[in-house]
Amino acid sequence: MRRRSTLALVGLATCALLVSACSSGSTSTETSAAAASAAPAAPAASAAPAASTPAAADLSGQTLTVSNWAGYYPEDLAAQVEKALGVPLTIANHATNEEIMAKLTAGGDSGFDVAFVSGQYAQALNEAGLLEPIDHGKIPNIANLYPEATQLAFDPGNAFSVPYTWGTTGICYRSDLIPEPTSWNDILAPSAENKGKVTQMTTERWLALPALKSLGFSINTTDDGQLQQAKDLLIASKKDLLAYDDTTFYSRLVNGEANAVVAWDGWCNYGTAENPDIKFTIPKEGSDLWSDTMVILKSSKNKEAAHAFINFILDPANHAWVAENILYKVPNKAAMDVAAVKEMNATYPNMGMTPSDLLKQEVVVDLGEDSVKYTDLATEVTSS
Repeated sequence: MRRRSTLALVGLATCALLVSACSSGSTSTETSAAAASAAPAAPAASAAPAASTPAAADLSGQTLTVSNWAGYYPEDLAAQVEKALGVPLTIANHATNEEIMAKLTAGGDSGFDVAFVSGQYAQALNEAGLLEPIDHGKIPNIANLYPEATQLAFDPGNAFSVPYTWGTTGICYRSDLIPEPTSWNDILAPSAENKGKVTQMTTERWLALPALKSLGFSINTTDDGQLQQAKDLLIASKKDLLAYDDTTFYSRLVNGEANAVVAWDGWCNYGTAENPDIKFTIPKEGSDLWSDTMVILKSSKNKEAAHAFINFILDPANHAWVAENILYKVPNKAAMDVAAVKEMNATYPNMGMTPSDLLKQEVVVDLGEDSVKYTDLATEVTSS
């Protein structure tokens, strides 16, 4: 989520899933037990198909160290990369954006060549001067991206990041129990039948999102008056909540404990996989467009291999694996056009959401020093 703070952002962002990353001896994992115990199990995953990925340059003598969310990539990714590129790959897992950001901003060489972070965090890293500009000439598979993937507000033109997954936030609900929700107010001020059967998120930006959108404000607002109104609305809504839940909300729908929950689209699909009556909808007031990205660290001594790695990921066969196994949309047209991925739209309708529809939502951006306003809002709401 989302991989953002539980994770999520998962990527969601966010998305720390229970599948642990393992492959040849060239891969290491660093997943915390706490994160693993809180995260939902991923759908059954399979090994990624081998793909022909041309090397951008002579990669002899280079190695790669990459940090990603656990379960957000194929189990055999290190072996696949070494076979295709001839480059040994070590994968370290991070549970949240905040965890990897702490490592990348600690000063000096972090030891990472490539990191997977949500878009607003990529923006912050770039503004801190920590990212290598993306050389599009060394990533021919970048042509597989949808044109809309170059229009993300945190990095127009993919100057310092390459999107890996993208999606939106909405309401996940039991269609056999209640009518389709049409407004964020169906969560914030639920009907009598839904009181005590709705959940909200606690991840800072996504806790605020329903209230900001219901009030007609931007999800990126830094206006103190608007944030105060959102805070008041969220505090008033607490009396009707079942719980704050960033990770197991879909399970509450499966077992009937909840009727409707605020959810990232991909995680709603995990519920749909268990009960087809669980559906996803975007309220009429609109929502967000989040993206998880790949970035190259300026401190990397293996920049040629880092570009080749991103090119490998963007190969249609490899990127399609993400959509098939993680149940998140990828911003790669060639990958989403793979027959097996297109067939998923019937089961998971939000997988068929078009890039133009996604781009109608607000892109989440970094707010710099004003981000603390959302931290304060979340603290005051959840502790009130």
